[in-house]
Amino acid sequence: MSARYASLAVTLLGCMSVAGSALAQQEHQHQHGQATAAVGQLQLDAGRKWPTDASLRTGMAGVRAAFDADHPAIHAGKESDAQYEALAARIESQVNDIVKNCKLPAAADANLHYVIADLLQGVSLMRGQDPARTRHDGAALVHGALIAYGKYFDDPGWTAAAAAK
Repeated sequence: MSARYASLAVTLLGCMSVAGSALAQQEHQHQHGQATAAVGQLQLDAGRKWPTDASLRTGMAGVRAAFDADHPAIHAGKESDAQYEALAARIESQVNDIVKNCKLPAAADANLHYVIADLLQGVSLMRGQDPARTRHDGAALVHGALIAYGKYFDDPGWTAAAAAK
């Protein structure tokens, strides 16, 4: 783990007011392959979506906009390594802002941890930091995190467009 990711992990853990259980590994099926996903651990709040705040909604909209812009090239297998790196940087910047400004209730925050974990793992993979996994695997994790966010978090501005692609 790079120093940057170690620092972000410490910040994320500090932001999380409830320590979540260890992330169990679960498979998330993406149309181009499988990627291990933390979002499989998400739960609804007694059948309801978790609350969001303006900061989270803005940050996730930024992640989604970055991903949606590159998704056609990723889907077509035409995303270059440089494009994956640029996408990873844009997503990481948004995640840093989300973590820095988190103000969710404890239980919602703990569930957001799973989305953030997959976004950061996706960033790492899109940068080619795991020789056993592809950059596309990283994009699949980000895509899965976007889908899960829409299913588990109450964001009135969120639409299913990113999930449908």
